[in-house]
Amino acid sequence: MLNPASLTLQHWLSPAFPTGAFVYSHGLEQVVARGEVTDADSLEIWLVDLLCFGTGWQDAVLLSLALGDPENLDLIDSIAVALQTCSERLREAQEQGGAFARTISQITGRDLPARCLPIALAEAALPLDLPRDVVIAAYLQAFLTNLATIAIRHVPLGQGAGHGVLARCLERVPDIAQNASLAQIEALGNSCLSADLAAMEHETKEVRLFRT
Repeated sequence: MLNPASLTLQHWLSPAFPTGAFVYSHGLEQVVARGEVTDADSLEIWLVDLLCFGTGWQDAVLLSLALGDPENLDLIDSIAVALQTCSERLREAQEQGGAFARTISQITGRDLPARCLPIALAEAALPLDLPRDVVIAAYLQAFLTNLATIAIRHVPLGQGAGHGVLARCLERVPDIAQNASLAQIEALGNSCLSADLAAMEHETKEVRLFRT
């Protein structure tokens, strides 16, 4: 029997949920402008790097730490803030997290504070009592889906090519979610330098479609 909590989590992480994720390209707009992401193959390389070595892994560990230590969410959120590599990354994490927390508060009656997105999700998801790796996997799927959707429109890619990239990236998610669910704070880190530099460069981009 399907766990209703799983449907709730899917609702919260669906593209329809009002976090404004569609306006944040996570530096993708800049790497497209550079000519580094031009087709399905280059998009897949970029997304896999983010997932395994960049924000995907970092957020997965932060989410896991928050789910496992709900008494120290303020501290974990401050770590999440400190780990953001530039002002746009911080804005992306905080604005989406704030929008997420506001909507959860409206629909559940719980008074949730604004936090970085993975920490906000952890606080909201605690009463669902879902396995940690399930919550992490759903978060990573939403992260990848948003970027793949942006690439389909902005590179541009065909729907088949774009969703093919997404499908291949999602094959990696269960293992990453499982590893992150067991990780300690020492596992936090980000070595996705090209994506970080793209996010920094985007801050001074004069003509832009996305906030980040």
